[in-house]
Amino acid sequence: MPDFPFKISESEGQTKLQQLVHSITEAISNGQLKTGDPMPSVNQLSAKSGFSRDTVFKAYNILKERNVIESAPQKGYFVANESYKVFVLLDDFSAFKEQFYQSFRQNLPNSYSVDLMFHHYNPEVFQQLIQNSMGRYSLYVVMNIDHKTIDPILEKIDQNKLLILDMGRPEKGKMNYLLQDFNASVKSCLEEGKDKLKKYSELILVYAKNNTPHPVETVAAVRSFCKKNQIEFRNKEKVNTTEIKKGQAYFVLRDSDLVEIIKYCRSKDLILGEDVGILSYNDTPMKQIVGGGISVISIDFEEMGTRAAEFVKNKQKIAEVLPTSLLLRDSL
Repeated sequence: MPDFPFKISESEGQTKLQQLVHSITEAISNGQLKTGDPMPSVNQLSAKSGFSRDTVFKAYNILKERNVIESAPQKGYFVANESYKVFVLLDDFSAFKEQFYQSFRQNLPNSYSVDLMFHHYNPEVFQQLIQNSMGRYSLYVVMNIDHKTIDPILEKIDQNKLLILDMGRPEKGKMNYLLQDFNASVKSCLEEGKDKLKKYSELILVYAKNNTPHPVETVAAVRSFCKKNQIEFRNKEKVNTTEIKKGQAYFVLRDSDLVEIIKYCRSKDLILGEDVGILSYNDTPMKQIVGGGISVISIDFEEMGTRAAEFVKNKQKIAEVLPTSLLLRDSL
């Protein structure tokens, strides 16, 4: 019988049953237990762990239900396979998040199973989903809920098995992350497209802090760009179609605002890219074709998915801010 790591540390919020399941799952994930390895009997594990026979029996049943271990008459329990379960927590399932997820899943071997969940920027839901996931997964890929902080509950996860996505300011060297830059990179993209933007009389950023999780740093980036290039700047909390007129360029963060502006321009025969300019945030396949193409500032979400899959497969540290690009199309 292999040397099994029976030292089970107490974890806040976890029952003894959860701690035992987690310990066994960890041993398999770390390669200390491999496919076909025999497991201790219920009595042996009870004696070594100090947990009751009932707790051990329930733990084994849970692991059997998850196809982690198997049992056979007169042979006892043994490791069924070395499959990895991955916990993926995203904010929502928008079009560009779907690009991320499809790329992520396609770059993982079939032996990796993925549970996909969403927190919709609800702190209570976020914390509860993380808490419920403790000890049940080999790896964790989490789209953070805030740009300025990392929720303390994430520190309860083994940092070698956790990847933070999109937003947040994790401590370098402590957490793995693939993030966006919502300030300097945005300003750099605007500078790249300044010749297109300067032909408009004003640049209107549609941004309401209370209606979007998008970091407020982008507002400062756009304002700074406009000041430097002597472009009139306004920040509107919502689209007012009665104010749309020739010579304006709109920078929108929400797709609902983008749709509203496009519909209005079509109804008034305003030509996108000539009469009214549109710049959107986050690229999607639809933005590549609608209205001759919508210009965007975006990271490559397929690349994010690929890189996240590499982390899951290779278990190597990663701490990167993904490049943000300006993709010019007919709307400017």
